[in-house]
Amino acid sequence: MNLLVTGGAGFIGSNFVLYWLKKYPEDMLVNLDKLTYAGNPENLKSVENNPNYKFVKGDICDAKLVNKLMKDESIDVVVHFAAESHVDRSILDPSPFIKTNIVGTYTLLEAALKNKIKRFHHISTDEVFGSLSLDSKEKFNEKTPYNPRSPYAASKASADHLVRAYYQTYNLPVTISNCSNNFGPYHFPEKLIPLAITNILEGKKVPIYGDGLYVRDWLFVEDHCTAIDAIIHKGRTGETYLIGGMTEEISNIDIVRKILNIIGKDESQIEFVKDRPGHDRKYSVDWSKINKELGWHPKHDFDEALKLTVEWYVKNQEWWKKIKTGEYLNYYKRQYNR
Repeated sequence: MNLLVTGGAGFIGSNFVLYWLKKYPEDMLVNLDKLTYAGNPENLKSVENNPNYKFVKGDICDAKLVNKLMKDESIDVVVHFAAESHVDRSILDPSPFIKTNIVGTYTLLEAALKNKIKRFHHISTDEVFGSLSLDSKEKFNEKTPYNPRSPYAASKASADHLVRAYYQTYNLPVTISNCSNNFGPYHFPEKLIPLAITNILEGKKVPIYGDGLYVRDWLFVEDHCTAIDAIIHKGRTGETYLIGGMTEEISNIDIVRKILNIIGKDESQIEFVKDRPGHDRKYSVDWSKINKELGWHPKHDFDEALKLTVEWYVKNQEWWKKIKTGEYLNYYKRQYNR
């Protein structure tokens, strides 16, 4: 099988590339990535000489390029990760999110249709469903109405609708997965867990928005990769599958406390900062459909996966210290007034 993976140098994408080439060494994999601030070729150093792996630097909005790749590389399956993904950055400047997440997805769909791609799998987010109250027992499921509340979530919701439209209108064989918050190795240190780990290791304060009681469903990135694998091989075309990792809810502040405990530091490194606009209170994911239909379930519980993640950042300090310089520092100061 020949795969085109978009955004394969990013956090989830690079984990997927490493996972797929290890599990399916006979498959050909082409990685198309623009290498924005969150794309890092170092994530894929271990496979750069693999004869079944090809990296192409380019933009998913480049219609000529994506059409050529699908045609010349005889692509069977497109796995679409490429996206601007950080809510905070979408609040500061929505325009890249509109271009990449909406126009980029449209460009890929057009090329997939033209080249008769056998499966177009679109990676999306649970943030398209909006927010739950902290005392709610409700969980997002595949029938939950869309209610995006940030420019990022709105751009991903738009992309989801486009993918479904190409299935309904043109019979393009698509699948969609809406995942919860991922964490694990190679996670860019602007998101809560890698930011907390790296700041603690540097002896810096960990900024916590508002009261710290915001709740997310957390999914270890390796478990996410196995879920995508199951959808590509066994998922029904036209279907959406929600992917989550949690069985018990946990607040942001408690996650930071767990990280401090693993590293052996105290809570004096926690610093509460001004809340961000439109901050969704809670996400909770019902992943029973993918479990019942495809037999998937996360293999790691949260505490185990969090410990593995902390250990990875401790062992790979050179990787993240290179990142936390330059433009990153400018963004950090602007976002947290630090």
